[in-house]
Amino acid sequence: MPWIRNKPVRVVMRWQLIVTLAMVLTLGLLWGFHGAASAFLGGVVSIVSAATFSAIVSRYRGSTAGGILITALKAEAVKIVITVALLWLVMTLYKDVVAVGFIGTFILTVLIFGLALFVTDDAKVAQIKQ
Repeated sequence: MPWIRNKPVRVVMRWQLIVTLAMVLTLGLLWGFHGAASAFLGGVVSIVSAATFSAIVSRYRGSTAGGILITALKAEAVKIVITVALLWLVMTLYKDVVAVGFIGTFILTVLIFGLALFVTDDAKVAQIKQ
């Protein structure tokens, strides 16, 4: 994820991956292959949409508040469209999906992405203090 310049986003995306892998192992033990695959797909939906959001936001070079807001809104709109499309694809194409595992892992990873607000970017904090 070196193309993501924002440290908090990189950190939470790493945690999304860790939680996804933990859920794959847990649900694999509980429900076998389909449980593990469902957890994996739930995590991937969230990670792909978060990566898309991050890529769009990372490309922005402007400095106006309006430009930042418009970029964030565009990125969020694309993230929502991708999320809905991927959720729909999995639920319609994967007939043996374990819905509880799929949706549960998806929700956990979405909540983790929201925690980016609580991760500090030490380099920016140091610049502000100077």
